[in-house]
Amino acid sequence: MTDTESGEAPAPHRTVQVLGIDVNRTLLRRWAGWLAPACQPFFLTAAEAAELGLTPDSARELSTELRDTYELWNLDAGLDRVWLDEEAFHALPRPVRAELVRAQVRHGRGGVATVGEWANLLDARALREQADGQHFVWWPTLVEPHVDAVLPRFVGKDQLPCKRRSVPEEIWRTAAAVLPDARALSGTFAGGSRGSALDTGATNCFATVIAATGVRNAAEEPFEAWLAARCTAGGSDDLPGTVLVWRNAGGTSTHAAVTLGGGWALHKPGQEWHSPRQVLTVADIVRLAPPGLTLHRHSLR
Repeated sequence: MTDTESGEAPAPHRTVQVLGIDVNRTLLRRWAGWLAPACQPFFLTAAEAAELGLTPDSARELSTELRDTYELWNLDAGLDRVWLDEEAFHALPRPVRAELVRAQVRHGRGGVATVGEWANLLDARALREQADGQHFVWWPTLVEPHVDAVLPRFVGKDQLPCKRRSVPEEIWRTAAAVLPDARALSGTFAGGSRGSALDTGATNCFATVIAATGVRNAAEEPFEAWLAARCTAGGSDDLPGTVLVWRNAGGTSTHAAVTLGGGWALHKPGQEWHSPRQVLTVADIVRLAPPGLTLHRHSLR
């Protein structure tokens, strides 16, 4: 007898598919808290804060996950932070809320969405009335009733799905000789952002490559030193164990991936909590690299 036949509610799915990856509900709930914390920062100049009648509290720290949610690397370090919870935000007059959210768009703060993008999933009227009618910020009351729909869409935006299930078994077996942990890493998300106490493992692209070779505590390994000690120059995209390294004009490494063989590769697109350890074709990873970088190949030895 099924749950429905017995009159009981069906058991909730234990996992949700995100970019072709099974995400357990514990991690999904963490994501919801990082996308829509109960209290969040708004970034303003001193003049903007004074004009809106808001009091900055720039001494309050952000977790590494909120650093990534709000994309602090895009923001002027001189901006003040105003912290508001959902009740305090909605208690502001609507013209103040509208200007506050418009200021976040101007300054490049993450965690600001457009009404048009989400009106087919969430209450369009509530989204329009939150601020200026075009943009809104995430609060728990928006996300929590729709976790299974909001988080996969948010995390999956502008990212390709993981293709690990398309990799032939023979490729995995051959790759295991030089990349013993690549398969276990593929199709997973880290427990948090780089530098988070929640996850000390492969939280960025460099640690993911190192961890795939079987190194424990890969996040503690300096990538350039590891590369010099474990690799030689050159390599083939069709063979397992070719480390792909993108460098900027100054020679600094900005991204890395490792080939599995047969034109497949493993990488982590970024250090953020919503960045997966994914398998894509080498061609797709190369195509997605930002312009202005030079690709170098190294072979594991």
